[in-house]
Amino acid sequence: MNNIQKCINILNSKNADALVLINEANMHYICGFSPSEGMVIIKKNGEAYHLVDSRYTEVAQSNAKNTGLNVIEYSKNIYSTLFDILGDAKTIVYENETISLKAFVQMMEKCKGCDFVELDDLLMRERNKKEAEEIVLMKKANQIAEKSFTELLNHINKGKTEKELAAYFDYLMAKNGSDGLSFDTILLAGKRTSMPHGVPSDNTINDGDFVLFDFGATYKGYHSDMTRTIAVGSATDEMKEAYELVLNAQIAGIKALNAGVRCADVYKAAYDVLAEKDMAQYFRHGLGHGVGLEIHEGFSASPRSNDTYEVGNVTSVEPGIYLPNKFGIRIEDVCYLSPRGRENLSNITKSLIII
Repeated sequence: MNNIQKCINILNSKNADALVLINEANMHYICGFSPSEGMVIIKKNGEAYHLVDSRYTEVAQSNAKNTGLNVIEYSKNIYSTLFDILGDAKTIVYENETISLKAFVQMMEKCKGCDFVELDDLLMRERNKKEAEEIVLMKKANQIAEKSFTELLNHINKGKTEKELAAYFDYLMAKNGSDGLSFDTILLAGKRTSMPHGVPSDNTINDGDFVLFDFGATYKGYHSDMTRTIAVGSATDEMKEAYELVLNAQIAGIKALNAGVRCADVYKAAYDVLAEKDMAQYFRHGLGHGVGLEIHEGFSASPRSNDTYEVGNVTSVEPGIYLPNKFGIRIEDVCYLSPRGRENLSNITKSLIII
């Protein structure tokens, strides 16, 4: 089923006439690229439009050969153009979870007489059920990131700074084919690894340090996500034991991951491994999140989650422990719940690397 038809099915379920998309990732899902501005309009009768300004006309027209969208380069107010296209459509589905107040107000002002119906998470649920061609793109993004990480290991030397290595890592991903970063690269050393989302600093690498890398490449809009923690020079018995514990927690989480399983139960599978060694108090974030056109999308695996995994989901599995003023460890893979079963898209070794 193509993505436009998925949207028409949503319209039928809402008994609505047209769907209006402004969110960049939602537009990408339909038009095949990520315009920073514009609008995708899908009507229940099958008509589908992509409104763009002159910056995006050429690429939109090129992609329309595959998407079937009618590309319109608007010159007046985009919401006035929307009103013209809506015609006799009176019930409009809008992105209530992502639209800005400014955009919503403009839409209501230009489309007076229309009823507005909330999209909620219906399109996100479709996006979370990846098609085979999407997995191909995600695997490519992952391959780029992994190749770059392997190359970066040759440059991890005592005395280099976190900032220096993070900048070089970003360069390697670009050189190897990444369209951009999935997120700002996290690269931390020594005691600073205890900050789950720390920012690279002028801190230098020293013998006996853990170094934590959280990184991702993008390819044609799709993201990768991986975390590895290595040791420089040597690792103490305490460091090795803690690393093995986190790895066992991750393996338990991955084994629990299946379609039909509650996300909270997968979180608990990893949490319980840490709790057995009285280390769960140092696990300070969720176990995983959906990955795709956005680095965090849809469901999440946390103790508060009400989500359930479905076939087609792609999720991170990333337990960690963070001991203040000592060290932190996180190990992250991305897994795909295919129609044939669970597939780990991450290939870099998870044995402790000491360089």
